[in-house]
Amino acid sequence: MCIKPVFRTFLLLCLLLALPLPVAAQTGVQDLNILINAYPDLHITATIDTAVNDYLLQFDHPETGKHYEFYWCRGAVLPESERANASEYWSLLYHYDNTLRDPADMTSEEQAALAEFTTRENRRNSAGTPMFFFDAVYSATSERDIERHIQRMTFLGKRTRVHERIAEPLRRVEKRILDECARDAELQKFVDGLASCDAFTWRLIDGTNRKSFHSLGIALDMVPVYYGGEAFWSWARDHNPTGWMFTPLRRRWMPPKFIIDAFEAEGFIWGGYWSVWDNMHFEYHPELIDKMKATQG
Repeated sequence: MCIKPVFRTFLLLCLLLALPLPVAAQTGVQDLNILINAYPDLHITATIDTAVNDYLLQFDHPETGKHYEFYWCRGAVLPESERANASEYWSLLYHYDNTLRDPADMTSEEQAALAEFTTRENRRNSAGTPMFFFDAVYSATSERDIERHIQRMTFLGKRTRVHERIAEPLRRVEKRILDECARDAELQKFVDGLASCDAFTWRLIDGTNRKSFHSLGIALDMVPVYYGGEAFWSWARDHNPTGWMFTPLRRRWMPPKFIIDAFEAEGFIWGGYWSVWDNMHFEYHPELIDKMKATQG
């Protein structure tokens, strides 16, 4: 890409003075801009720390007033104390592909990789999502701290507890669904068949040493009275240890497509699109929805 001389001088000045770089100049860090824009109320600034040749992200939490600093670390977003351990963490922004993939189309290499990834030993010891940024955003450094930000509400007629930051997006999801229920009897039947909509609970991800997003109150499970199919990969593995990943789509319990689309429209991802599928599960990740949109053009 050809950079005009005046603009090149401006970029050099930004680097020397550690000023925020313009979006167009952040070659290779599109994800950084997506993350910043996904949480506009945080007013995150990104400057170059020339001592370590990395972006330094800073913000003051709008509710608590606490100041936070993180290094980009190729998307892991880590405090300075964890920079040396960056290889132990995934990038915050992975590619969320909202397309159902038939397991019959998996290659033998993909099958082997998925089998290895889901072993109990690998799940306990492998790299995982770094929670430092999310713990800061949702004040989730301890169960006692986050309890102050958890509020009770009803969702589709079910009592639940969620983080205060996602209450409004969740209400907008509910409105989309209920408006459509007035026109769609089958969708109303699905809603009537829900047993619960469980959100906040302080716990680890099953089979790992990593905290669940339920612990932040930003994940919600839509639990039906009757599944009528496999809903969670781990449960399927319990009675089919070697073949669970081949469970046909027709044998998986799934919420209606309208439900999934309504959640995505408000910044939530659906666990049913993961290779390790969790079809009950929705998580609030506007950064992943924005990255998906950017990828799809």
